[in-house]
Amino acid sequence: MRVAIYPGTFDPFTNGHLDIVMRSLRLFDSLIVAVANNPKKRPLFSVLERIELIKASLPKTGGVTVDSFDGLAVDYVRAKGGGVIIRGLRAVSDFEYELQMALINRRLNPEIDTIFKMPSEEYSFLTSTAVKEIASLGGCVEGLVPPAVVSALRSKFHT
Repeated sequence: MRVAIYPGTFDPFTNGHLDIVMRSLRLFDSLIVAVANNPKKRPLFSVLERIELIKASLPKTGGVTVDSFDGLAVDYVRAKGGGVIIRGLRAVSDFEYELQMALINRRLNPEIDTIFKMPSEEYSFLTSTAVKEIASLGGCVEGLVPPAVVSALRSKFHT
């Protein structure tokens, strides 16, 4: 069985993330969306909230599980029996950081590969940071994030 891990903070989970999940399922038998617990990023949503929002956003087609992890992604991937890390790339600016992380991960565990996936063109501009800023200012985020995330953002920002 080919297992891939898609790690990230997903704060919040966007339609770009969902696009990468769905297209990754074409390549792998099983995909784990792994929510990173990284308090340095000062997330808007707790890890448990992010897990529930991702679960609510995924179609019921199967093949995807949602989990969380602390520590190194390569350690989590090894513990889950995965051999591949999926990372999204929107622009050249993402590539430099993601390449560096992929090379570090390869150094830490040469048996784990990183695959870069570009989102569909309609989501190539989309970031979780931009979504949070739009929502915090009362802007419309429909079409940028799944419906469950729209509702959660409205609740957080009382809009």
